[in-house]
Amino acid sequence: MSNNEFKRPTYFYILKGSDVKDNNGHKEETWVVEVSPTPFKEYKEEVLVENNTPKKERNPLKELKEVSHQENKKVIISVKNLTKDYGGGRGIFDVSFDVYKGSVFGYCGTNGSGKTTTLRHIMGFLKPDKGSVTVKGLDAWKDSEKIKQYVGYLPGEINFPQVESGTEFLKIQAETLGLTDMSKAERIINSLQLDPTANIKRMSKGMKQKTALTAAFMHSPEIIILDEPTTGLDPLMRDVFVNIIKEEKARGATIIMSNHMFDELEETCDYVAFIKDGRIVDIVDMYKLRHLPYRDYVIQFEDKKDYDSFASSKIEILDKNEFELSITFRIELKDTNELINEFIKYKVKSFAEKKHTLEEFFVKDIGGNK
Repeated sequence: MSNNEFKRPTYFYILKGSDVKDNNGHKEETWVVEVSPTPFKEYKEEVLVENNTPKKERNPLKELKEVSHQENKKVIISVKNLTKDYGGGRGIFDVSFDVYKGSVFGYCGTNGSGKTTTLRHIMGFLKPDKGSVTVKGLDAWKDSEKIKQYVGYLPGEINFPQVESGTEFLKIQAETLGLTDMSKAERIINSLQLDPTANIKRMSKGMKQKTALTAAFMHSPEIIILDEPTTGLDPLMRDVFVNIIKEEKARGATIIMSNHMFDELEETCDYVAFIKDGRIVDIVDMYKLRHLPYRDYVIQFEDKKDYDSFASSKIEILDKNEFELSITFRIELKDTNELINEFIKYKVKSFAEKKHTLEEFFVKDIGGNK
């Protein structure tokens, strides 16, 4: 590459992507910032004309409207001021949240933060010291046997009964549930690459987890409660698990799961609650996280002069690295045209969006390790 080619100016444009639907069925247009060495006049004629209407003349930037998932949603699980005090600061305290029909609710926290205790109350295994839990309008403690008819459950610690194999265990579970069609169980077994004929006592942690997952999903329950469902699974099987969750959600199941794998939560959940020391510290609406009204970018310049000039502009600067001549900045979506006009002044070496993640929110709220 010659010096002239290396130094030529860089141009930025907003291009329309495609209309897509996310997991909640929200339709939206995707827009990207395109980098081109070609001046806009030429680029416009070649790329930005669609149906005889130049895209530059249309307004691709719209204010993000807040979408509330709570509107017109039916509450399936309701936890109100739930408290179980074991003494010494251990337990859960005034825990409150709702899980809506057909949604996936993630529950994230450090070890011992109260995730399992909460889920065991929903299952009716524990009686609250204070507060209440209802499932489909039924009291989780008083009506636990009736509630179990609607639920597929994976406990945090799996203790199988005295059976020889996974096949025998699944048959017993099916008989208990009145399930005669085992075709779904077979599909899950194949997807998880499980050999259910193996001696259950000799199974690895991962194999036991797969067996228990099959039992939780195989009868297509209306409600699925999972406590650390991917413990013991390798990365490939975690991907399979994510696909199963998406399939279950697509058929209308309501799912609540504790999990510390942020990528799994991001990919599957509608809401994620953070719990610390037995108390809910935040509930993240994943739709809003995915559709923030601003974007953060990292831009790197060819020379110090441009770096200094951009650093002194009115754009909101988040971080600067003078050695690398890079700047991290934030801009509202509605102000992207202003960003484009600002860029044409500079020689840019690189430009990339800095994505916001669920883990970032967790660290901020919890202030520690997973």
